[in-house]
Amino acid sequence: MYVLGIETSCDETGVAIFHSEQGLISHCLHSQIAIHAEYGGVVPELASRDHIRKLIPLIKSTLKDSTLTSQDINGIAYTSGPGLIGALLVGAATARSLAWTWQVPAIAVHHMEGHLLAPMLEENPPPYPFVALLVSGGHTLLVEVSAIGCYKILGESLDDAAGEAFDKTAKMLSLGYPGGPYLSKLAEKGTPNRFKFPRPMTDRPGLDFSFSGLKTFTKNTLFSTPQSDQDKADIALAFQQAVADTLTIKCKRALEQTQLTRLVIAGGVSANTQIRASLKAMTDKKNAKLFFPRLEFCTDNGAMIAYAGCQRLLTGHQEPLVIEGRPRWPINELNAP
Repeated sequence: MYVLGIETSCDETGVAIFHSEQGLISHCLHSQIAIHAEYGGVVPELASRDHIRKLIPLIKSTLKDSTLTSQDINGIAYTSGPGLIGALLVGAATARSLAWTWQVPAIAVHHMEGHLLAPMLEENPPPYPFVALLVSGGHTLLVEVSAIGCYKILGESLDDAAGEAFDKTAKMLSLGYPGGPYLSKLAEKGTPNRFKFPRPMTDRPGLDFSFSGLKTFTKNTLFSTPQSDQDKADIALAFQQAVADTLTIKCKRALEQTQLTRLVIAGGVSANTQIRASLKAMTDKKNAKLFFPRLEFCTDNGAMIAYAGCQRLLTGHQEPLVIEGRPRWPINELNAP
């Protein structure tokens, strides 16, 4: 089965073709960073307009790269939520229209389920069950995964997501957009242990997260420091280490609580090398295994949507011809295919 995947939840337009037996056939990605950089964040209307401009050309390009035609496609998967409603509707309308024209089924995919399943695109995918840490600009979730569609939320952010905290802290440091990668690069020049930042909500039971207080602590530290280039690098390192330690402590608790020995990390923030290193050290110490997608599949992409949709279409899952976007969509509302 050849499945065309479409991702338009925020500021990246992704298209891919996945085959149920051959794996990933081709994929294309267009980033809107240049469009939103001058505003210091995503402008929803501009994001929607750019998806409209880029989506059809990307679909044509992906088909050309795969040497396939529309007649070879057996199904279409698209991101239905969560995300920006305008951006979601661009993908949903396009996917449903093409599915009706090509007379193939279309299926709505949960954006975070796509991220959660992204490591399945690798040569050695994690077997079920496992604990998944989903960290992105809009979400921080710990999920117990028994199978596709069988998700139990163990913990989530009560305020800012980890990626959001990275971007806002980068803005305080007058770094570029998107802030996370710039902050991580600056942190490489930092002096270890100069500043001691709190590890929020790790001094109490539970698996929920909160990063707004850490962001405020960073702001206060910045205002009480001379703010030389080295000072900023030291603060960036202290902030990043605090986030890495917090995520690691919570993941360790989740593994102990579920008695599982496999941990998946996915989402845009999973590309952070310090967070990966911290989680790797923890899982090695516990004789557990850590899985994550390659860097190009950490951020939003069509490949993860094509894979997730393919797994559901293979079971005969069908949906009515409805164009719908769900800007808010809890992952535990999903059902097994």
